[in-house]
Amino acid sequence: MNGGNGMKEITIDPYIHVRMVKSFEYDPSGKKISFISDFTGVPQVWELDREDRWPAQTSFTMKGITFIKYIAGTSDLIFGMDADGDEKEQLYLLKENGDKIGLTNSPNHLHLFGDSSPDGKWIAWSSNRRNQAYLDIYIQNLETLEIRRVFTGDGTYMVEKWFPDGKSLLVKKANSPLDHDLGVFSLSTGKMDWITEHKGEASYKEFHFNREGDHLYLLTNQGSEFFGLALIELPTKQFTWLERREWDLENLAMNKDKNKLAFSVNEGGISKGYLVDLGRSKLYTWDTPMGVIYNLRFSPNQQKVGFVLNGPAHPPDIWEVEINTLQAKRITYISRTPILEEKLIEPEPISFPSFDQLSIPAFYYKPNSTGKKSPVVVYIHGGPESQSRAVYSPFLQYFLNQGYAVVAPNIRGSTGYGKTYTHLDDGRKRMDAVKDVIFLMEWLKKTGDIHPDKAAIVGGSYGGFIVLAAISHYPELWAAGIDIVGMSSIRTFLQTTSPWRKKLREAEYGTIEKDGEFFDQIDPLNHADKITAPLMVIHGVNDPRVSIKESDQIVSKLKKRNHPVRYIRIEEEGHTMTKLKNKINSYTEMAQFLEKYLGES
Repeated sequence: MNGGNGMKEITIDPYIHVRMVKSFEYDPSGKKISFISDFTGVPQVWELDREDRWPAQTSFTMKGITFIKYIAGTSDLIFGMDADGDEKEQLYLLKENGDKIGLTNSPNHLHLFGDSSPDGKWIAWSSNRRNQAYLDIYIQNLETLEIRRVFTGDGTYMVEKWFPDGKSLLVKKANSPLDHDLGVFSLSTGKMDWITEHKGEASYKEFHFNREGDHLYLLTNQGSEFFGLALIELPTKQFTWLERREWDLENLAMNKDKNKLAFSVNEGGISKGYLVDLGRSKLYTWDTPMGVIYNLRFSPNQQKVGFVLNGPAHPPDIWEVEINTLQAKRITYISRTPILEEKLIEPEPISFPSFDQLSIPAFYYKPNSTGKKSPVVVYIHGGPESQSRAVYSPFLQYFLNQGYAVVAPNIRGSTGYGKTYTHLDDGRKRMDAVKDVIFLMEWLKKTGDIHPDKAAIVGGSYGGFIVLAAISHYPELWAAGIDIVGMSSIRTFLQTTSPWRKKLREAEYGTIEKDGEFFDQIDPLNHADKITAPLMVIHGVNDPRVSIKESDQIVSKLKKRNHPVRYIRIEEEGHTMTKLKNKINSYTEMAQFLEKYLGES
């Protein structure tokens, strides 16, 4: 049945089978592009020869590839791979001849790749090998595979860049998800020189050196609500703003001659691309379809800027913009699915007032008009320091095709709208974010477009927590709920999340010692007896972020009182589903579940 709008066979398969480009890198020679795609059902490395126009698979692993990066000056790739979503990433070298060499054989620890040395002989990465709760810094020789721990600290340290002279590393220390320090670590002396003294919170990302290595270009929100483009003169630590807007800048790239930059601006969840000519101090822009730009790269010949574009009507593929003409062109067609091209719907950016008159932004996807009121699916993103963006979503597009309206709000606590907005849900303000969802429902009812008795709420991770909080604290509003890898209790979540993540999460939620009583007051687990909406719960058994126990315990409580609950435990996945077979099974069940409770009765 079709969302109350007539008979229609449920077929979500074409939406799920859309293939996507995850990320890409230019081969230093300029002859090839390497990228990650789930073309075979598991993310693998593919290679596109500029003259062939049809990609060839270059990695053949049972597990999904998580990232790729070329070793400086070579056609050899570093890639990462974990064990079925456990996020204990191991590093591998993929030689140009196809040979695969394991670099980090320590499956109980995670390894975060940083950079390769300018001469291509070493790589730098961070790992929690010494202590599960902390990340130290290591370097590794690619010929002998020798590993050296070069920096030890009781904190979260990550390598961002290797300096052009090969003598130092640019290191980021994460004090919380939203507060960082940058340091220059000397490989010869073993000393760290911190270069970003600041007041309040500041985040730093997307780093590029000038040719001499004494100027650092980066994106930061130091002393600002939003991320902007800045320059740090390293000898003096002088900080200068180069470009600021009332939106976040993201995805900074620099060309080989060090005279051009490219970045994108996140304008309410939609990307706009920009090119900076440093020599002329000029700024240019280019147009793309609605979507999100990421993975910005200058081509080796410096004539193009490449990027992945992911839009509601344009699933992820690689695009390039000609620098001379500023014309953007799609260069891969991995995602092309003719049967769907006329069916994909772009959202309307909207905003609505919450309980305190705060304006809450959202994306409103409206199904093709049938003259009837539509069931509605409210989709809540994870994080909470994240954002619903204008991207392709197989299940949201399928819901639209079934006649459901879909609304994806960026409730308080989301990123993209300034620091102040991001902190409006911190600690004991947690339920204010849930109220935003409730006031969205009130706003939707006033439009007259939706069926007031056919509303479902769907969310993943932190979004799953909001789902459970909404259906337990405001049960009368919901006909169904779907919780994907969500927390059912902040208390037990903090007790079971990965040791190295606990401190970072406490910065957002609070601590059990100080805030445990508050957690107990709001946790959905303690209000499970109030839930009236049928619930679907989906969780990967290997999830290192939100333990499977979070789903086990809420499902157990609901089953004890014979409440309708459908539980899907996935043995080969973690916090994010990567395998096609599991996406097909889970999304198909989601579609059938919502059809049962939102469709015609």
